[in-house]
Amino acid sequence: SYKEAMAAGDIQAASKYARSASRLDAETFSSSQKLLTLMGIPWFTAPSEGEAQAAVMTQKGDVAFSISQDYDSLLFGTPRLVRNMTVSRKRKVQGRTISVNPEIIVLSELLSGLKITRENLIEMGILIGTDFNDGIKGIGPKKALKIVRDGAFEKTIKENCPDLNYEEIMNFFLNPPYSSDYKLNWRDPDTDGLLAYLCEDYEFSRTRIEAILEKLNKGKGQKTLDQWFG
Repeated sequence: SYKEAMAAGDIQAASKYARSASRLDAETFSSSQKLLTLMGIPWFTAPSEGEAQAAVMTQKGDVAFSISQDYDSLLFGTPRLVRNMTVSRKRKVQGRTISVNPEIIVLSELLSGLKITRENLIEMGILIGTDFNDGIKGIGPKKALKIVRDGAFEKTIKENCPDLNYEEIMNFFLNPPYSSDYKLNWRDPDTDGLLAYLCEDYEFSRTRIEAILEKLNKGKGQKTLDQWFG
């Protein structure tokens, strides 16, 4: 289990359990892959954390941004993170729906503004809590920032969770598993395939889908996500 893996200090195994706990069911996962393929959008399966893979791809310049709600993307070192990228511009937070706008976080600007290093940011994450460890009760972002600025991270960990292998967690964020075996080849949408898949398999309005596809065909050559959500 996740707890057993963490107790044994096996971060790799804990990562797998953490992903499986929040993983979409197999049907949703498969249907999303098929939809992306029909839309002509390249995709592939990361060997470990998706945020880690996206961070490396952004670092290499293969993509412009990582898109995620998870701040772990910053701990994994993505240079640019986009949050709140939704079609409806709404999100559910603590049981209520709020309006949101896309947010771009530039890692270098964040670190400069806080006057900390990326390693310090990971230390803050460990103090507050990550997918691989529970945070320390009573420590939020402001207190965590003060602790790392004061150089009291190790002291705080030893006093509150002496058995935590924080060095392994730190190393996992700094050197995560990733793959270089991918190709980002965009293709034109398969309009007939999309109509059949969305209208016949999922009973979307044919009129609505045809209108969207017509809009997409007019914008051929515009290889950004704007064409899907504009």
